[in-house]
Amino acid sequence: MQQDYGVKELYRGENPTIDIIAVHGLNGDSLKTWTSKQSNTLWLSDSGMLPKVLKNARILTWGYNANVTALLGGTSSDRILQHAQTLVAQLEADRAIEGASERPLIFVCHSLGGIIVKRALAYSASRTSKNIVHLYSIFVSTYAVLFLGTPHNGSDRVKLASTAQKMLSALTPKKVMDMNSQLLDALMEGSETLQNVTDMFAPLMKQFHIFFFWEQEKTDLGYTRDYVVEEHSAAPILDNTERSGIAANHSDMCKFERDSSAYRTVMAALIRYSREAPDVIALRWLQAQEMLMSKRISEASELTRT
Repeated sequence: MQQDYGVKELYRGENPTIDIIAVHGLNGDSLKTWTSKQSNTLWLSDSGMLPKVLKNARILTWGYNANVTALLGGTSSDRILQHAQTLVAQLEADRAIEGASERPLIFVCHSLGGIIVKRALAYSASRTSKNIVHLYSIFVSTYAVLFLGTPHNGSDRVKLASTAQKMLSALTPKKVMDMNSQLLDALMEGSETLQNVTDMFAPLMKQFHIFFFWEQEKTDLGYTRDYVVEEHSAAPILDNTERSGIAANHSDMCKFERDSSAYRTVMAALIRYSREAPDVIALRWLQAQEMLMSKRISEASELTRT
């Protein structure tokens, strides 16, 4: 069955004060990625899990074509940007229709979904021209990003390509696995794209609360057992960021049972961010509106001089 693409609402509190949106990764699915195989529980929407502890939240998930060629294909740089642009456009439209463009926003990302979110935030941060300024709202409203198993580091292209290849082995059905030279070339190109996006996001990080999570169990890759994304890449040691391991493999690290330590760690962060975000984002919006007003005045002044 084909998965739903686009923004999907999973839960709505009575008077939402925060939007939380989950973004899956390579070969992922907007629902299955977050659903426990053991209990078939979707922690984002189960009444005893996230909605129970964040009654004032609106919980969303975003689906997109996440097959290998869609993310790491021959024109991978364009594909990542296209997904990022679509995420910004669809999320902005959803929030605008809800009358919630300035509502605080938290992203929860798994694997390469984190790369798309980083590119989306960089894209949104640059949308300050008059006719597209509505897209700037995603950047201004974002308070925190939780990265689960996202590859952040890797100036060494070979190492990043190896990570991408391990993701492919771990997350692609064996019946369609065909490691031909064309796909390996695409993975190499994709690795460079991942590093470029990370470099683009770095100057923006101070705007957000960042929590890095890494996998603590190895994945059966068929030919060996290994970590898909190593700790140093998934959770770089950076000032003013949080980090924690999750006792699961790469695929299962975002699928929670309600009594697990990983779930409680993620919940505690989301509760804390949801409590802190409204005041901070309200102030950020005042500052953004002042900046945009100044920019419009400057543009008008330039027009009158020409």
